[in-house]
Amino acid sequence: MPIQYYLFLSMALFSIGIMGTLMRRNAIIIFMCIELMLNAVNLLLVAFSKMYVDSSAQIFVFFIMVVAAAEVAVGLAVIVMMHRKVHSVDINILNRLKH
Repeated sequence: MPIQYYLFLSMALFSIGIMGTLMRRNAIIIFMCIELMLNAVNLLLVAFSKMYVDSSAQIFVFFIMVVAAAEVAVGLAVIVMMHRKVHSVDINILNRLKH
């Protein structure tokens, strides 16, 4: 498969992630869109790694996946605690947590 297909798919996924992050107010949807953007970057790194026959980018992708897994654990914990405190996952209500 040509690299342009991977590039187009990665750009589409990243664009969907950005639009979802900027337009939504639900913290879980925003969290999923950030993960979508990370996976789009991972897809592009693996595609370039395949094109240039270099395994260092694949190792870098592995570390990105490890960081993303840690982010999921911390992010979901924050969202669950926010839901317990405020009974909503709307990000506009986060200002209430200051007091």
